[in-house]
Amino acid sequence: MAKISYQKPKLSDIPKMLELVKEDVEKGVILPRSSDEMATNIRSYIVAKEDGEIVGYTALHIHSMDLAEIRSLIVRKDKRGEGIGKELVKKALDEGKSLGVKDVLALTYSKDFFERLGFNEIEKNQIPEHKIWQDCIKCKHFPICNEVAMMKEV
Repeated sequence: MAKISYQKPKLSDIPKMLELVKEDVEKGVILPRSSDEMATNIRSYIVAKEDGEIVGYTALHIHSMDLAEIRSLIVRKDKRGEGIGKELVKKALDEGKSLGVKDVLALTYSKDFFERLGFNEIEKNQIPEHKIWQDCIKCKHFPICNEVAMMKEV
């Protein structure tokens, strides 16, 4: 079994990142992002690679001086359950802490996963309004959302 490395992606990684998340985007589990949007925000991503292949990634999106969000967390199906998602979130939390963020938000269908990582469920009305209009409105499920809002102090 090859070792997983965690790093910042290159712009040339974007097509592979889009391919990895395609099925979950079609299901409405993850919001769609264009290659241009990903390029603009490339510094917010962390990729997990095995033998040079992307097997997972996430993004830490900064909303304000105090709040960041875990976004687009994905792990390739055959690699799930190996701790890659947990390590990606941990690395994003560490990055948020180093930047001085106080709280990290996650909107998820995987409540148990985030609870194991120390996140607590919050009411959706505690989510900053600009988040709703900037991102949630793009979702195929908007405004009927079954995602759970989770928050963690870092």
